[in-house]
Amino acid sequence: MKEQTIVGIDVGTYQVKVVVAKVSGKDTVALPQIIGTGFAESRGLRNGYIVNPEDATRSVQSALFQAEKSAGFPIKHAYISISSVGVDEIFSHGEIITSRADSEVTDSDIEKVMQDSEERVAEHIPNRKILHDVPLAFTLDGDRVLGRPRGLRGTKLEVDALFVNVIEQHLADMVAVVEAAGVVVEDVIAAPLATSFVVLSKAQKRAGCVVANLGAETLSLAVYENNLPLSVKVFPVGSNDITNDIALGLKIPLEEAEKIKRGGNSPYSKRKLDEIINSRLADIFELLDIHLKKIKRDGLLPAGIILTGGGANLSGIEEVGKAALRLPSRVSGLDPSTNGKLKDPTWAVAYGICVWGASNQSETTGINIAKQAKNSIVRWFSQFLP
Repeated sequence: MKEQTIVGIDVGTYQVKVVVAKVSGKDTVALPQIIGTGFAESRGLRNGYIVNPEDATRSVQSALFQAEKSAGFPIKHAYISISSVGVDEIFSHGEIITSRADSEVTDSDIEKVMQDSEERVAEHIPNRKILHDVPLAFTLDGDRVLGRPRGLRGTKLEVDALFVNVIEQHLADMVAVVEAAGVVVEDVIAAPLATSFVVLSKAQKRAGCVVANLGAETLSLAVYENNLPLSVKVFPVGSNDITNDIALGLKIPLEEAEKIKRGGNSPYSKRKLDEIINSRLADIFELLDIHLKKIKRDGLLPAGIILTGGGANLSGIEEVGKAALRLPSRVSGLDPSTNGKLKDPTWAVAYGICVWGASNQSETTGINIAKQAKNSIVRWFSQFLP
C-alpha cells in the first residue's frame, strides 16, 4: 500500500475546519499524520444545516485555501462530516433463515439479516438517508451470540441494529456546498462518531461512556458500551444559547456577551455570571439526561461523560455535568496517541474524519469509497475490539 493523503472537512455552524493528513504505506495501524490545516468563520448555516449555500461555499473555500497553503498542494477530494439537528437514530430488528444446508452462518447471511432490519425501518423514516448501520446484538435460534455469528450453526438468525440517519435535504445541501468549493466528496460520516474516534480511549468505549460535543448551535453525542455506539444524536442547543442568556441577563450587546463567555475581562459580578452560565448548562445536561434515561443508560456509564467542542471550555462545566448526570465528568482534548499538532478539542471532528477516511482506503481498486461503501462502520470498530 502506497502512502496516501486524507482530507477531513468539518463544516460547523461557527467554523469550517479542514485537516490534511498523511497515511503511511507501511504502518497500517498508526494514526494519520497531520500535514496541513485550515479554518474559516462559518457563514450560511443554522443548527448545523445549510441555509445560504453561497455563503457556506465561500466559507469552505476560505478554509480550503488555508489548508492547501499549509499542506503545499491543492485539495481535490475529501471526506466530510454532518452534524445538523437532522442527525438522528432509529432501532430495528431483523431475522432470516440461514441459507446453507449445513446451517452454518455466512457473511451473506449477516448481510441479509441487516438488510431485513433496514427494510423494516425504511418506511418509518421518509425523506431521510441512512448514514451508518451498526449491528448491536445477534441471536441464533433464540440464544444470544457472544462475538461474531459467522461460522456458527443454526437455523434462525436475528439482529438488533442501530441506524444513524439524517434528513436527506440536509445531506444533499452539505455535499453540494463542499463540491461547489471544488472538492469531490468521497463519503460522509456523522460528526459524533468522528469525534469519538480521536477523543475516546478503548477502555472508555468498552466500559461505557458518552462523548458530548457542545458546539455553537448544536449538542452532538455518541453513547458507547462494549466498544459499540449504542446511540448517536444531535440536539438543537449550544453555547450560543449561553451567549444569549448573558446578553439578556446583563443587558449587554451580544458581542460583549460572547467575549465574557470566553473568559474575557468583565466588570460584572462573577456570581451573577456563574448563575447565568450554570443555569443554561443545567438545562443542557438535563436534556442529555432525559436521553440517557430513554436508552436506559442514565447513571450507568462507568467512564462517564467526556466533554469536547468549543462550549466545553466554559468554567465549571465538569462540575455541572457531574451533578446533573450523576456520572464522572471531564473535559477532553484529543487523545494523547493522536497527532501532537492538534490539541484543541474543537479540531476533533475534522481529524476524526481523517482517521475514519484512512480506514476506508482501498489498497487495490482505487474506486471512490462513496461508490462502494455499504454505510456500515462495524468493520472499522472491529479493528479495535479486544
